[in-house]
Amino acid sequence: MTLQAGVVAVQGDVSEHAAAIERAASAHGQDSKIVEIREAGLVPQCDVLLVPGGESTTISRLLQREGIAEEIVAHVEAGKPMLATCAGLIVSATDAQDDRVETLNLLDVTVERNAFGRQKDSFETALDIDGLDEPFPAVFIRAPVIDEAFEDVEVLAEFDGNPVAVRQGPVVGTSFHPELTPDSRLHDLAFFETTE
Repeated sequence: MTLQAGVVAVQGDVSEHAAAIERAASAHGQDSKIVEIREAGLVPQCDVLLVPGGESTTISRLLQREGIAEEIVAHVEAGKPMLATCAGLIVSATDAQDDRVETLNLLDVTVERNAFGRQKDSFETALDIDGLDEPFPAVFIRAPVIDEAFEDVEVLAEFDGNPVAVRQGPVVGTSFHPELTPDSRLHDLAFFETTE
């Protein structure tokens, strides 16, 4: 059976995430079809879902306007896996600490946008992540930080004392951009560790 993998494509690194999903699926001997989501009606067809980075205020506005937001919530409520990265993490949080972001309330965390500084402050670090045997090459670009993770949230990784990767139910959220390396283990952790 072909894995239907939805990538919210209103903004962000769509092709990079698609390639990472395909690599992870292939490692499990599974075919995958990438569905680029820009309008309502596509999310219900997807087995797994990815909300990439970009600009969180823009992403949240487009998700609400196009009717995609409620479909994402229904996807998660049905127990289907989702990975939310960088701005996707902000949009998925319960509190973005910014009234311009209409959040999906899927991760019970408080986040601070751009907490790691501007574009020029971007960096990569080898990050220890629960569930991965070796450190992951995490790329932080204008990344948010998780100020607080509440009791139902499992912290998978920390950097400088703050959570930067979390899991709650079928949702994994990261402050960093896992798609910007050839390492697809984070996509594997989000999508295949929960579906097998």
